[in-house]
Amino acid sequence: MSRSFDHLDKLENQSIFIIREAYSQFRDVALLWSIGKDSTTLMWLARKAFFGKIPFPVLHIDTTYKFKEIYDFRDKYAKEWGLNLIVAKNEDAVASGMGPDKSKFECCNQMKTIALKQAIAREKFKALLLGIRRDEHGIRAKERVFSPRDEDFEWDYKDQPPELWDQYKTKAAEEEHLRVHPLLGWREVDIWDYVKRENIPVPELYFAKNGKRFRSIGCECCCGPVESDADTIDKIVQELKTTQISERSGRAQDKEDDYMMQKLRSLGYM
Repeated sequence: MSRSFDHLDKLENQSIFIIREAYSQFRDVALLWSIGKDSTTLMWLARKAFFGKIPFPVLHIDTTYKFKEIYDFRDKYAKEWGLNLIVAKNEDAVASGMGPDKSKFECCNQMKTIALKQAIAREKFKALLLGIRRDEHGIRAKERVFSPRDEDFEWDYKDQPPELWDQYKTKAAEEEHLRVHPLLGWREVDIWDYVKRENIPVPELYFAKNGKRFRSIGCECCCGPVESDADTIDKIVQELKTTQISERSGRAQDKEDDYMMQKLRSLGYM
């Protein structure tokens, strides 16, 4: 007898539908993999959607400032899962010595946003799958599942297509590309419940060590841990039910300016 669908089943089915819909509309598609819990969950869902083998490239934007654990995790699972991995850098910015000491906004823009734009233009991607969630940051709450970017890769958050009854705008104009967000309706706790159910590997940085853990990971120079004793997924889930600390509280770039994320995203940031 088949078991009844639960909350995670419904989220999984909707995400797999969105992933398959994006691939059916655009063959020039890639999945953006930051190696964090969300994008790794998206990777897992894409593997499920295509029976274990993702039929399109996986793109990692390398700022050169990531945690060693992130690079090790990327290389291990790219090989184990047979990924067509593209690693992209803004080589000019790297050569110029760009870093967070110049300004966190400019570093993020050059090392992430510009590097992403360069990769999209070079590889001629028409759609990009990303693992962002609405509950992670206020500006992301304004997103759509299928979100158009103009010829300059910029996002106009005031001019987004309506999405009613799971009807998506899956067509892009010649000069546009689409950002596709299969996890948009997931919550942080849903991710961890799903990671546990599916036994999805995630970097050890998320688990407490010496009373601290990372809730959000990215560049080592801009991420700080939170106080925590949650060294298992069950403890993380319990912690999320009571904590008053925001998920991105450890991200330095989010603290520099209240509107920094909005500025970055309007320029084409993830």
